[in-house]
Amino acid sequence: MALDRISLTRFRNHGSTDLAGTAQFNLLTGENGAGKTNILEALSLFAPGRGLRRATLADMVGVNTRDGFAVGADLVSQDEPVRLGTYVEGENHGRRRVRINGAETSAAALGEWLATTWLTPAMDGLFTGPAADRRRFVDRMALALDARHASHASRYEAALRERNRLLSDQREPDGKWLDAIEAQMVGHGAALIAGRARLVETLAVRLAEMPAEPFARPALTYVPSAPDHADGLSQVLYEGRRRDRAAQRTLSGPHRDELDVVHAAKRVPAAQSSTGEQKAMLVAITLAHAGLAAQGRASILLLDEVAAHLDPVRRSALFEQLRGNTGQVWMTGTEAAPFETILDEAAIWRVADGSVRRV
Repeated sequence: MALDRISLTRFRNHGSTDLAGTAQFNLLTGENGAGKTNILEALSLFAPGRGLRRATLADMVGVNTRDGFAVGADLVSQDEPVRLGTYVEGENHGRRRVRINGAETSAAALGEWLATTWLTPAMDGLFTGPAADRRRFVDRMALALDARHASHASRYEAALRERNRLLSDQREPDGKWLDAIEAQMVGHGAALIAGRARLVETLAVRLAEMPAEPFARPALTYVPSAPDHADGLSQVLYEGRRRDRAAQRTLSGPHRDELDVVHAAKRVPAAQSSTGEQKAMLVAITLAHAGLAAQGRASILLLDEVAAHLDPVRRSALFEQLRGNTGQVWMTGTEAAPFETILDEAAIWRVADGSVRRV
């Protein structure tokens, strides 16, 4: 299963762009600023969430227009294709809408049809940046394997915001209202923790099956900040009310969890590894996850400028491992040379000033 007949309308610098005749490997080449990453971002909207840039919807709307944007694609299989669409109407840039085969649905429903994974240069600082970035990374990977994860994450965050609002109010919060809010946090939070733990355990098994070289093999550990079961989480929230009220925020729960990453061979934390080793571990995790995501349903992997930052040995290993997956791959580069070994099997487009030409 793969995406084909892709259309972008008024999306960033793409006024009207169509891509058809896709393959397992799909390559977008062009100068910096031509609009290559914009196409990947559009494809990333076929997953719940804010896309690979985490941009606002208003930023995605093309310049000099008030008509919103639209992105569509056919999910092609042996059966009839399924038409996926996501769009923003008119000047209502606060809400992204989704259609599947013309029927209105939720963004979470996209995860039932398609698993999406991506790797961008902005993620290079994942291991040294804030824990929140690693939590989002884990949640996005978990979502690609279980579409229900998005619902638990969004509902937990909504309940967390409400609890924080109550705790920061000058008036003493109503105990029964806090009980109700915390019950929501516990239900969705426990499911969130379980989903993250399953993901990390499954990834660990997959990584152990992959070659140790040329991509440094990472060891992953999920570190929850609160008990990983409902009763324990409920008790922590209840007992922490006085402390959390003083801090005016919730100090324990899944929103404070951490992903611990270590260079397995050297037993060195990823944050203390070299820049090249960090990149190699990030690629290894992405490949392992892409392999898992491709099992049992349609999947796409979006790789932005990944080949330019790898030496020839690692590029060759990357392409070889991607061939072994059944998912569709989209890659960008300023030139075709780094992709020489896969050009014969790739669909290639040249991107310039928001327009696309098939090569």
